Amino acid sequence: MLLTTLLFFVLLVMGMPISFAIGLAGFSFFVLSDTIPLGIAVQQIASQSQSFPLLAVPFFVLAGHIMNKTGITQRLINCSNVLVAWMTGGLAQVSILLSTMMGGISGSAVADAAMEARMLGPEMIRRGYSKGFTCSVIAAGSLITATIPPSLGLILYGYLGNVSIGRLFLAGVIPGLMMAAGLMIVVWLIARKRNYQPAMERRPTRGEIWRAVKDAKWALLFPLALLVGIRSGMFTPSEIGALAVFYAVFIGIFMHRELTWERFQEALGEGVIDIGIIMFVILLSGPVGYGVILEQTPQIMAEWMVALSSNPTVIVLLILLLLLILGTALESTVMVLLLTPIFVPIVKQIGVDPVHFGIVMMSVVTLGSMTPPVGPCMFAAMTILDTSMEEYTREVIPFLAMICLVIAILVFLPGLVLWLPNLLM
Repeated sequence: MLLTTLLFFVLLVMGMPISFAIGLAGFSFFVLSDTIPLGIAVQQIASQSQSFPLLAVPFFVLAGHIMNKTGITQRLINCSNVLVAWMTGGLAQVSILLSTMMGGISGSAVADAAMEARMLGPEMIRRGYSKGFTCSVIAAGSLITATIPPSLGLILYGYLGNVSIGRLFLAGVIPGLMMAAGLMIVVWLIARKRNYQPAMERRPTRGEIWRAVKDAKWALLFPLALLVGIRSGMFTPSEIGALAVFYAVFIGIFMHRELTWERFQEALGEGVIDIGIIMFVILLSGPVGYGVILEQTPQIMAEWMVALSSNPTVIVLLILLLLLILGTALESTVMVLLLTPIFVPIVKQIGVDPVHFGIVMMSVVTLGSMTPPVGPCMFAAMTILDTSMEEYTREVIPFLAMICLVIAILVFLPGLVLWLPNLLM
């Protein structure tokens, strides 16, 4: 596996797309082996596509694209404006709240960052917010989607680690809200220091709040319906993904009356492209996963880490530190695919709840999406808003500090993560 790992990083440095780098590295394991037929690599690629739980990924991706064509996104923006635009740093606060709400729809940090950069970024800059601060708020806020259900990362983690996706969805709610609250505090402190004015001069009335929430009710009810459906046992995560598509189509046609045939075709086209990219990476990761299991990599790493310390918290912190370092070079989906089969057996062996570990792991690996040099959320916001790397890096530091503080709280207080799933399941 050492040569396979080295080949993977060499191909990345050469600029090869991640999917092909994973695939070629995986095939190299079989080519270099004298005892394992190369045909098994092909079988592993095919077997990756035969998973029923994995159906949740394309369903939720498609549902997110359809919802974006039904006016749900604009209604959430309007609702966020009414709720928090009156606060210091108004539009930046709107961005954080919108990420929290959109996390329950898109499930994708990159999609959230790109959407907000287009819709909110230009207006924030026009109102006097610096480009670096604007990009930092948008990129950091996208981290909330890592835990707010239906997080695509949590679906993959649950599938690969054989962990209950329903419990993961419930466990992600409180950490997501904590992350949102922490980032809003950072926005308030910076905006107050720089005198960034609120977008609204007065607080909204109860009537205005009620009308905004009522207008966005179908979007706000979706995450709740998702959790109730899983908790009640009526649907598996895959089935509720299909329900999400039906829900999006129904709301778009009969409630909002904005989903036309042309828009539906656009959503299908965009969804097929995104699904194709995600599933291609997942399929080509099959041979690597087979090699990891065959070489007993989890057992070897577990023995090495236990030799360093017998304290489960210390071992978890060492794993998170490794993930934080790797996150600066690897995309979060790739890290979940490659490292979940390695680390889940380790944390189970040392007595750590895999649901608790999954939440903190997803928070850390998604953190890499907003840090140099290869953060996709960072690049999405910077490219759309034409911001330099230097300015972004300088402005994002306070947000990264708050995110690390929240993650540390979640590590040392697992009860915060596990309270909701233990209560409801």
